[in-house]
Amino acid sequence: MRHIPLLLALPLLCGSALSPTASAADSEALLLLLQKRSCPDCKLQDADLVHADLRDANLQGARLQRANLGQAQLDGADLSGADLSFTSLRGASLRGANLVGARLYGTDLRESDLSGAKLSPEALEEAHWDQAKGVGNGIQSHASLHNAGVDAALQGRWGDAEALFSRAIEQSPNESLSWIARGIARSKLVKDDLAASDFGYAATIYQSQGNKDWAKQLSSAANNLKKRRHHQDSPIPANGVGSSVLSSISTAIRTIAPLAIKAFSPIGLGF
Repeated sequence: MRHIPLLLALPLLCGSALSPTASAADSEALLLLLQKRSCPDCKLQDADLVHADLRDANLQGARLQRANLGQAQLDGADLSGADLSFTSLRGASLRGANLVGARLYGTDLRESDLSGAKLSPEALEEAHWDQAKGVGNGIQSHASLHNAGVDAALQGRWGDAEALFSRAIEQSPNESLSWIARGIARSKLVKDDLAASDFGYAATIYQSQGNKDWAKQLSSAANNLKKRRHHQDSPIPANGVGSSVLSSISTAIRTIAPLAIKAFSPIGLGF
């Protein structure tokens, strides 16, 4: 898996409908779009289309870089081949939209609805799609799923993180980082048996790769989680042993967490 240490910040999208340097042709394109809902290959860079009703609009091949389409209604719209680089589609409705071949580099699709949308394979690899609805299997790569899981974990959404790491593991079963990350999420959810199993499996991967130090750390974390479960289930007071176990688990998690939070960053989302 290739790591590219770049940082893409989401652009600040606001202000006028068109940039101060927009041409008359751009203004005409914007009016045409709003009146006819058809403007293929139009130049609409930096356009302010927040909350716009563009259902079934024809925007095939349109240049919409940095445009603000937050909360816009784009159900059934044809955005195939459009350039949506750094465009904000946050909270937009894109149900059934055609996004095949669209450029989604740095595009903000967070909290959008992509139910039934047509997307090229791994189209969301370079986009921000946290909490987007209707994202189908096969659209995201292992890297994007793992990174989304890391994002959810950093926000304390451990249930979402567990689900995303599980999907990442389905995509790439031998990637140890996702097993570790899911183990951490499960330990936070007090799913100790499952977390211990994840750490244990990651340990076997590292052992097979000859990395005995990490294998030992992960095996230790797995054993401590099993001890915590034992003390939780025991009707006999632990007399401080439980606190010792919790301290050991906390130490182990702090040790291995930086490894798990190491993101696969094709666009360097800064996790």
